[in-house]
Amino acid sequence: MFSLFRKPKANIGKAAKTAESTVQPAPGKELGQRLQWFQEKLDKCVDAVFRTFTGAGGRQYALVFLGGIADLELLQEDLINPLTSEDSGDKTAAGPAADFSRLLITSCNVSVDYAEVLQYVLEGAVLLIIDGEDRMICYPYARFEKRSIGEAQNEVVIRGSREAFVEEVRTNVTMLRRRIKSPELKIQSTYIGRHTRTEVLVIYMEGICRPELIEEVHHRLSKIEIDGVLESSYLEEFIEDHPYSPFPQIQNTERPDTAAAALLEGRIVIFTDGTPIALIAPVTFPVFFQSPEDYYQRSYASTWIRWIRVLFMFVSLLAPSFYIALTTYHPEMIPASLLFSIAAAREPVPFPALFEAFIMEIVFEGLREASIRIPSAIGQAVSILGTLVIGEAAVRAGIVSSPMVIIVSLTGISSFIVPSYSLGLTLRLIRFPIMILSGSFGLLGLSIGIYLVLLHLVVLSSFGVPYLAPIAPLKWKDIKDTVIRVPWRLMKNRPSVYGIEPTRRLKTILHNDGDDRD
Repeated sequence: MFSLFRKPKANIGKAAKTAESTVQPAPGKELGQRLQWFQEKLDKCVDAVFRTFTGAGGRQYALVFLGGIADLELLQEDLINPLTSEDSGDKTAAGPAADFSRLLITSCNVSVDYAEVLQYVLEGAVLLIIDGEDRMICYPYARFEKRSIGEAQNEVVIRGSREAFVEEVRTNVTMLRRRIKSPELKIQSTYIGRHTRTEVLVIYMEGICRPELIEEVHHRLSKIEIDGVLESSYLEEFIEDHPYSPFPQIQNTERPDTAAAALLEGRIVIFTDGTPIALIAPVTFPVFFQSPEDYYQRSYASTWIRWIRVLFMFVSLLAPSFYIALTTYHPEMIPASLLFSIAAAREPVPFPALFEAFIMEIVFEGLREASIRIPSAIGQAVSILGTLVIGEAAVRAGIVSSPMVIIVSLTGISSFIVPSYSLGLTLRLIRFPIMILSGSFGLLGLSIGIYLVLLHLVVLSSFGVPYLAPIAPLKWKDIKDTVIRVPWRLMKNRPSVYGIEPTRRLKTILHNDGDDRD
């Protein structure tokens, strides 16, 4: 559907300007001259349609639209038929002014700016040009094929909503409105991309979100000047605080309930037309270990699951490096019986543990990528077959040892336990330099690698919010929803690192004795 809600004057940033802004309007009110202007601009565009016709009152009209986008049935019924019917001729007898006023009832935009009107046509509007009238009318008769609302593919839950965002931003806004029925939910629009003119929506809760955060988001978006924006990741790279860091500093989600929860905490949600992935800012490191389902299950179970995720995050990051350090430099730390088993398994392997781990890790990464790219009907079978056959053949050939296959397999599985795919990808990336340090200096190198990662995390921020908050700096009130999740009756305040003061979100609690208490 054409953008009925847009306000062209409210666009922010230089990126909202079109390349046509310097074009001078065609002179005069003569219909043929103005139609020729649009024909020249849309020359060699096979989908551009230009039609002229005579209304019932003898007045000349012209239509300009894109044939593959405009709804022709709606155009015929709502515009052409009323203008050409005999009843229309009686209504226009009062003069051109009355005729023009009647046409405005179902219009979307009226303008005398040719560049602006041309942009409306490219976005799917139907342009009506009236002979002798300066103003031109655009009608929202666009009909885009869009994907229906489906289930989230990357953030699967057992209990909770099954809805996921789609590529059309207006549908996504509707899903948010269904969850937050408040006038404080504000939505601001801008257009980024000189050629794509991609609509970007900035959404926040007024009175909860910090005004300086809203201003900073608009400021960063306004500085983006690029040919086109095809996915929200384009914006993510431009607006994050530390673009050269491997760690994600903006959360992304395809779930409306996750976006709604972030808004109620005082964060900002950014929608990009053409993608179902929404951006949430700011974000802290503990958020990447949280799942929407954590808030739909009992608090004790959710806390336990979060501990499991943190544990396997360390396994995914450090298991190969720890194995390399022990077997290469510190075999005395391994129990004797286990050491004999490892030594027997590694005896036919001609490579050092570091090179052995690199071989298996790269092969595993290749199999993981292959399982994504090949057709889904055979992807799972090929992945399992490749892992079993290659792993078994490599052990039998003496290229790698069976303990290394176990370590790499455990590492690969652990990387999938982290709810955030972006963080999981980061852990897979920085695992390799830590392996090199461990293979070069043993446990000392492993310690250096951990220290460098922690040092990097400490200096990171997301829109001015410390990345490790509320752990560093320590905020006891916000610890209730980090690696633990206390019951809802104890989470009386919103996270103080995000929203404005006061942060209270729970006013009264009904106790078992029937009393309402703060």
